[in-house]
Amino acid sequence: MTITVLIVDDSAVVRTVLTKILNNATGIKVIATAQDPVFALQRLERIKPDVMILDVEMPRMDGISFLKKIMEENPIATVMCSTLTEKSSATSIKALSLGAIEVIAKPKSNLHSTLGESAQQIVTAVRNAAKAKLIPLKKKNIQPLSVSPKLTADAVISKQRTHRAIATDDIVAIGTSTGGTRALEDVLPQLSPNCAGIVVVQHMPPIFTNAFAKRLDTLCSVLVKEAQQGDIIHRGTVYIAPGGQHMLVDVNPAGQAFIIIKDGPLVSRHRPSVDVLFRSVAKAFGKKAPGIIMTGMGDDGAKGLKEMQEAGAETLAQDEASCVVYGMPAVAVEINAVSKQLPLEHISKAIERFSTS
Repeated sequence: MTITVLIVDDSAVVRTVLTKILNNATGIKVIATAQDPVFALQRLERIKPDVMILDVEMPRMDGISFLKKIMEENPIATVMCSTLTEKSSATSIKALSLGAIEVIAKPKSNLHSTLGESAQQIVTAVRNAAKAKLIPLKKKNIQPLSVSPKLTADAVISKQRTHRAIATDDIVAIGTSTGGTRALEDVLPQLSPNCAGIVVVQHMPPIFTNAFAKRLDTLCSVLVKEAQQGDIIHRGTVYIAPGGQHMLVDVNPAGQAFIIIKDGPLVSRHRPSVDVLFRSVAKAFGKKAPGIIMTGMGDDGAKGLKEMQEAGAETLAQDEASCVVYGMPAVAVEINAVSKQLPLEHISKAIERFSTS
């Protein structure tokens, strides 16, 4: 089945580049383009694309306002096209919170260079978006190119257990990907300031994670921050793994849990990797720290969650009905790594239960 695409971007060059990349991909066809959201609305009166690629900054109506309108009235799987600069990262995070499936780098004007550097990412983003479940925005207060070998957590952290001090407090580990920005915005604001310390891997480009943490912090009673090397994990604090680096946890001789940030290869095709975080939690905390795997494409985190379960920890997964993409949780369920599946609205209550148990 062919995936149909609408491209909305005020740059004729970008529209041309994206169209060529996507039309060259098997099973994808660009059926229309528009230079701004006003023209896009006219196109949408006649067509119903499977996926829309949407620019952020455009004349007459910006991409964020248009995305909000679309997601409230007639949701379309949307991939945001951003310059991926620090300046635009907060805006891109807002787009993800409104329901965009993914944010991709705006292609360069040099078509030959772009085809080599960005084609795989753009095609993959469109294919992922086409598979995603569309969840209408709620008004609320609060074929493939050659790929490198797929590495496991062994590339970053060994599985062998060593003697460690016993942690004096509990933590909760969460892993998520596609759809996770909105899911975390539903879960974290419901937590009390005295909940267990929470470590989170959300697949996201490096320049976005700090902006994402700052946005969550404005919505939550708990403190939310981008994790840094050596951070002591405190109750009432959520630590977001920095994009482009792996995040691990360990326990110091005083029994304090702390964070390790390190470079390394992609694990399960991601950096940060949920598998790396979950393995480190299993080694350092054993049965004391539960793991939660949420909406996301692929299988990152499933094996790590199984290791947490084998260490005696309680392991939860977001259920299929509430996931934007039931990928990572589905794989975890398939390998019997999950103790229980929960709808999204029950996950915050589970975290609170872990915090008082």
